[in-house]
Amino acid sequence: MFARIHFTGSVQYRTLISAQIGRSVLEVSLRRMLRGPRCPTWNWSVELCTQVLKVLVTTALEMRSVQEARRYLNSVVVTSPVLSEFQITPVLETSFRGNWFINRSSFSDLTLLYLHGGGYSFYPQSYENLIALVTRAAKARTFALDYRLTPEHQFPAQLDDALNAYRWLLASGIEPTNLVVGGDSAGGNLTLALLLALRELNLPPPALALALSPATDFQAEIVDSDSDWLDARALLHWANWFCSSTERTTPLVSPLRANLRGLPPIYIQAGRAEILFASIQAFADHAAHQAANVVLESWQDMPHVFQVFGPDAPQSVGALERIGEIVDCRVRTKNCPAVGAK
Repeated sequence: MFARIHFTGSVQYRTLISAQIGRSVLEVSLRRMLRGPRCPTWNWSVELCTQVLKVLVTTALEMRSVQEARRYLNSVVVTSPVLSEFQITPVLETSFRGNWFINRSSFSDLTLLYLHGGGYSFYPQSYENLIALVTRAAKARTFALDYRLTPEHQFPAQLDDALNAYRWLLASGIEPTNLVVGGDSAGGNLTLALLLALRELNLPPPALALALSPATDFQAEIVDSDSDWLDARALLHWANWFCSSTERTTPLVSPLRANLRGLPPIYIQAGRAEILFASIQAFADHAAHQAANVVLESWQDMPHVFQVFGPDAPQSVGALERIGEIVDCRVRTKNCPAVGAK
């Protein structure tokens, strides 16, 4: 595997997570020997990582408090060689905080504002791997926003932080034509909400938006899938932490219900095995009816935010390569070939 796992924190969490990972290795290996892969296109790494993610999220949401859940998730740190390519520098401003990811050996005039996932509630250190993978794919320098988390800070705190970070990047001299906004899962939702807010505030939009498995409708009926590590119970949990029930139909929470005309180009990636796929497809259809500049590409059998698998999965490699191609043709050369499902 390309990733390396390290354990930190209390002995209790180290022991628990070590046992969970060990049990998952045994279960996945035996199941594949006896029945074959859970999905036809999954290799061993995809199947193992999907199961481990499901176990970690389920365990975290069963804990007594969100603080305990965060300590548990931070007890396992995933690192990879890609991280060594970047200098990670913290930024602490009065109205937001985050980290720069800057390539140690090459300069880029393209800036990516990245908005992490985690159900708006978690931001474990292991997220650095995904941010580094997307940064390398886009050949950019990335500011990864560490927005305020729920349930301590509910909507619209996260959007306010994103707006403050976006304004700060513009004030630093970054041209909107060299600026991309992107995010995964909840961060994909925040990416779409940020575009809507920028339009309403008459602020210059970015050149492109990237949304990986974005949440698009907090009112959607969700059906669980054996092939996804995310489940409906987790989504409901996070929704309750994020906003009131009356706010879930507002466009800034559920962009599927928004007027999408006049937004910059939006490129979406999703796995067709993820439980959010129907609502993501509905968002793309909604955009097409409005003639908005939105493209959705999907990958067969892939779960939620499958790009996190990196070099361990050919589908993730292909998706990351497509991010680079889309950024090149939409932002650098402004000449895009046709795109479609994978």
